[in-house]
Amino acid sequence: MRTAISTALVLGIALALLTSCGSPTKEDIVLKTKNVSTKAELEKALGKPTDIAKLGPLEKWSYKASNGKVVFIIVGDKVTLETTGGSEKEEGKEKK
Repeated sequence: MRTAISTALVLGIALALLTSCGSPTKEDIVLKTKNVSTKAELEKALGKPTDIAKLGPLEKWSYKASNGKVVFIIVGDKVTLETTGGSEKEEGKEKK
């Protein structure tokens, strides 16, 4: 009986560790950036973005999530807008 409880406990801990190592969800990313207002704060909260697109003073920072992506629009040094989208596979289905 003790072995079964120990095994269940070890499996539970392993599952929790594996889950926490995966990609964050869109909701996790938005929650981490709730009070972020500058580019430096955004990078500190989330790390380097998956993709950066620039057009003059505008930058679009995209972060890949397990259930889609989160995009931040940055003007100068200020984070001005955040959007979330479905996964690229889902977006491709919607366009067809």
